[in-house]
Amino acid sequence: MLDIVVISVFLVMAFNSNNGFSIKYQLPAKYSVHLHYLLFYHLFFSLFFTWYILNFGGDSQGYWRFTMEQVKIHDPSWMKYFGEGTTFILWLTYIPSRILGLSYITGNILFGFLGFLGIRYIFLMTYKHFPTNHEILKIPLFPTVFYLANFHFWTSGVGKDALSFWAIAWFFFSLQQYKERWWKAAVAFFFIYMSRPHMGQAIIGGSAIALILGSDINRSYKFSLATLAFVASIIMSSYTLEALKIENFDLATLQQFSESKVGNLNTAHVGSGVNISSYSWPMKLFTYLFRPLFFDAHNIVSFISSFENLLYLWLSFFIYKNWSPEALRDMPLFLKAGMITFIPVTIAFMNALSNLGIAMRMKNMLMIYFLLFCFYLITHKKYTLYLRSLDRKKFFQRRQAIIDAKKKNAI
Repeated sequence: MLDIVVISVFLVMAFNSNNGFSIKYQLPAKYSVHLHYLLFYHLFFSLFFTWYILNFGGDSQGYWRFTMEQVKIHDPSWMKYFGEGTTFILWLTYIPSRILGLSYITGNILFGFLGFLGIRYIFLMTYKHFPTNHEILKIPLFPTVFYLANFHFWTSGVGKDALSFWAIAWFFFSLQQYKERWWKAAVAFFFIYMSRPHMGQAIIGGSAIALILGSDINRSYKFSLATLAFVASIIMSSYTLEALKIENFDLATLQQFSESKVGNLNTAHVGSGVNISSYSWPMKLFTYLFRPLFFDAHNIVSFISSFENLLYLWLSFFIYKNWSPEALRDMPLFLKAGMITFIPVTIAFMNALSNLGIAMRMKNMLMIYFLLFCFYLITHKKYTLYLRSLDRKKFFQRRQAIIDAKKKNAI
């Protein structure tokens, strides 16, 4: 009974929140309706995620039912679980699971609600900061890209994935208006770092660089924020090393850490493993970004992901064609920070993850920013050409007016 009450209350809150969100940020009615569609679409994936984990297994059940073998707490209580990584998720789930006794499906819906909030933040920033839209086969990329199934699946259940995705999106949303929302960015960063310390380290570095490169940011702000980020990064580095259980960040140590991950995730242990140790760097990058493709698909999730990876691959071909210094200069701050973070994280993960399923999970935190990066370059080029055509039209109109005036004076 309590599960039904909690789910009903959260659905009503989410629906009303969509309405308030649309009014506050002046979303057109057609996009406000899409937020409601996305809410119920995401709810479906929370149900599907529950079915999938119950039938095929996964860490998500361990987070809710406290069966994680790597976490052993003597005389367990709520605050004894507080810490970074896995223990932080257990700390978050302790009250709803252990004390309130809510079911696993309710837990997935609650975490799925966080994932939806992250999607909503990115949805709004795309609407506000992209110069125009673009169609493929007469289908507009916005808001269609927000219905990608893989995008929703990994953010719809209990675990680090939904929490990290939401916190990263909230952080970038706050960063876009950092003068007013700096405190929200700080709260969001807390959740990023506590769920995945290495992502927190990458996010703060990427955001600092994006702020420094921002053309519309006052120089005094740039210096202050860069200094703050540099100091924070130094302070956090020791905690990050401890969380990752490595001694330092030099290349040799990171390579050894990557090799250990490859060894733990090789084909002997998992059905979707690939032997990346023998791959070249370009092939490792291709495998991480664009696989599984159809020949890799071993279940329904990887089969659906194949379609999305084809879209990523196809859009990536337009990067060179549409790239320009002006596009990078005009790119909104949230997307700059997302892409600057995406690059080193991709380099790290493509060398460490030899399991396509785990790669899909890990890249889902930032892959949307790569997709939007490709999308933005296309729309920026399209909008620039449109402005040039207007300027050309005005030029010829002015020239014709001068010619007509001269003819009239001659008469």
